Amino acid sequence: MPHEAFAALPDPAQAGSLDDVAERLRLLKVWAGDPSYDTIKNRVNAARTAAGRPASELTSKSTVADCFRAGRRRLNTALVVAVVEALHPDRGYVDQWRQALRAVDAEIDAGSQVRVQDALPQDLAEFTGRTYELDRLRRALEEARQDGGAVVISAIAGMAGVGKTQLAVHAGHLLLRDERFDRVLFVNLRGFHPGPAQPPADPAAVLDGFLRVLGVSGHRIPYGLDARASAYRGLLAGTRTLVVLDNAATVEQVRPLLPDTAGCLALITSRRTLSGLPSATALTVDVFTPEEAETFLRGSGVGTDAEALSRIAARCGHLPLALSLVAGHIRAFPDWTSSDHADRLDDRHRDRRLESGVELALDLSYQDQPADRQHLLRLAALHPGQDFDAYAVGALTGTDPAAAAIRLDQLLDDHLLQPSGPGRYTFHDLVRAYAADRAHDEDSPAARRAALTRLFDFYLATAGAAMNTLHPAEADQRPPLPPTAAPGPVLDDPGTALAWLDTERPTLVAVTHDSPAHAVRLARTLSRYLKGGHHGDALTVHGHALRAARAAGDLTGQAHALNGLGVAHRRLGSPKRATDDLEESLELFRRTGDDAGQAAALYDLATVMQWVGRYPDALDYKQQALAMYRAAGDRYGEATMLSGLALVLERMGRLPEAIDHCEQALALDRQTGNRHGQAQALNILGDVETRAGRHEAAADHLQQALVLFRQLGNRNNEAGALDSLGLLYNRLRQPAQAISYFEPALALFRELGNKGGEIGSLNGLGEAALAAGRTADALAHHAEALTTAIDVDMPDEQGVAHAGLGHAHRALGDHERAREHYQQALTLFTALGIPEADEIRALLQP
Repeated sequence: MPHEAFAALPDPAQAGSLDDVAERLRLLKVWAGDPSYDTIKNRVNAARTAAGRPASELTSKSTVADCFRAGRRRLNTALVVAVVEALHPDRGYVDQWRQALRAVDAEIDAGSQVRVQDALPQDLAEFTGRTYELDRLRRALEEARQDGGAVVISAIAGMAGVGKTQLAVHAGHLLLRDERFDRVLFVNLRGFHPGPAQPPADPAAVLDGFLRVLGVSGHRIPYGLDARASAYRGLLAGTRTLVVLDNAATVEQVRPLLPDTAGCLALITSRRTLSGLPSATALTVDVFTPEEAETFLRGSGVGTDAEALSRIAARCGHLPLALSLVAGHIRAFPDWTSSDHADRLDDRHRDRRLESGVELALDLSYQDQPADRQHLLRLAALHPGQDFDAYAVGALTGTDPAAAAIRLDQLLDDHLLQPSGPGRYTFHDLVRAYAADRAHDEDSPAARRAALTRLFDFYLATAGAAMNTLHPAEADQRPPLPPTAAPGPVLDDPGTALAWLDTERPTLVAVTHDSPAHAVRLARTLSRYLKGGHHGDALTVHGHALRAARAAGDLTGQAHALNGLGVAHRRLGSPKRATDDLEESLELFRRTGDDAGQAAALYDLATVMQWVGRYPDALDYKQQALAMYRAAGDRYGEATMLSGLALVLERMGRLPEAIDHCEQALALDRQTGNRHGQAQALNILGDVETRAGRHEAAADHLQQALVLFRQLGNRNNEAGALDSLGLLYNRLRQPAQAISYFEPALALFRELGNKGGEIGSLNGLGEAALAAGRTADALAHHAEALTTAIDVDMPDEQGVAHAGLGHAHRALGDHERAREHYQQALTLFTALGIPEADEIRALLQP
């Protein structure tokens, strides 16, 4: 029973961080009578067992307790939902938690972007030793193949710098050379990254990357961790794939990424010993033996003096990372003997009294770099992202990118940097921490601030250049580019511009966190790009911008940030939060006298009104915005608003007016060169033509819109165009063709978290399934659409779902249930004042 002190349930929607989630979870626990963690664990496991989940997916008391603990960098969302269900098994309330967790995940996922590769990193030419470990790996693989099963090497474990990754990479190269495998998947899971902006990689994001590498197009990648893991394992079936999962944090992070088919091998590295994985062969990697350390140094060209090599190895603690750094340092002094180097190490050890071999090696490697490379290394360690290129480092150091690239490659040769992809670099986390410490010791706060300001100006300017290439008609709506920004890459075609934004998105999000001075401008610059499907990142970016603008007393910046938050909240299925944000945005634009801002806020507020079925209000807001754009002579805004008005007119059944508005908008967009506006107008025109029976024209316009949205990288609107094509083929009574569009639309909407689009595609699939004779599928699709539409307050889609359920029950001969659903659909459609009410009324006639 609820505790009297907490008669009202804690509201998860107010959670803005993981600590907020944990606090509300603790309040819910008290509300539910404060059961013990053991009791909650038992309830969760009982529910999972009843659902047929395997024993390996049952949880423990300590894991449950962790959900309630503050200070976490990531939560197991599925477990939190299960805990909520155990404490208060009300479906509506549990769905509120799901939605809130999605929003919080969006905040923290901004820094958890992950890169996967379809090739191994470069092997070390001087790789040494590890004979026992390599033999164990080979034996385990042979035994597994004889048994006909997959093998998992779970614990290539050991301290930082001991060479776990190099062992896995070297083993992988040997296995590929022996033709044991014909495909590779590699990912750094960032289990122990030193910065909070780069938390451990989300396994769902890793699976997204793996599926893309395996040839699955983005719109066909399923939604949800379990569905992605299933699709991934299905694609690995019958293949010989080597999966290298580097730098893992926990068993939970790794488990969804494991293959489960004969012929595949997973190599996992971690600083922890990971237990509880299937088919596991555990290896613990220690420092080199003295003999291995000396062999490594000989192979690195350090010399042959056994006594000197022994001393050098001992000073490095026989740690592979330290040895490789010292070897790079020694090669820079070819006139010195190995004994000279050993003496120098002894002297430095006595003078500095350093205990750590890696610290001594880092110090030596750093001290013997030229001043310009030292400077570069220090400042590169300040970069907020996981990796970077020469342009970014050129901005940090105030040097030409070509010169920066030369120095980066020299640091790469000296093992102070690691390759992260073509033209990109990253740090071993120990090297980054060392270099960052040196930056704080050797560079004044003013110099560090200046370097980061140059970097942030570079990202702002380059993002602006990319957006100007993608959306030139909107250039005057974005903040002006910094005039003193460092040179960036040439982004003069849409494909290159979009690729740069996609590559640098994690860093751009991090910049808005690290630099309030840039957050507001960068958020406005990226707004259109983020609306294209990066709704979680939009919440993060605009949230940082709002906080920065409020701290600075910047009313205009606050208004723009609130507008961006409102759009993201609507897309993520929170119309109430969207309305609150947009109404506040509109009021701030009015206070500052910003007519263009008011018009934009009115348009987005109208879109929310349309979502909740308030069509007259939506029409009024958009007409106000149209008048403002026309008064200002803003042809771009006028075209956007004409298209937006057509959407409302179409829902109200005023099809000729809607077509006229679309055609006016399309003409204006073509005159102004607004490709996004053209795509939007074509999509809406196709929708209206579908309802008007102009099917051939609709197909042509919708296909044009789909091509343009894909070229612009707008995945959200790409899904919308696919959905529109599905609706067209439903009208044409071609259910198989309709399903071929609805299914990828649904997958993409789910991936993006767009609840409105998801509901529409479910209803479309239900109609197509019924036409194809799959009545059970139709019932399931419409029922899911109805539940979700109720959760997010979409009355028009609730009506469509009820109508679809009525059709399905009528097809099954259950006329009483069909009539019940028709009656509910009629009530909804009548309240909305839309023509569908007449169609349902006719079905209810005796």
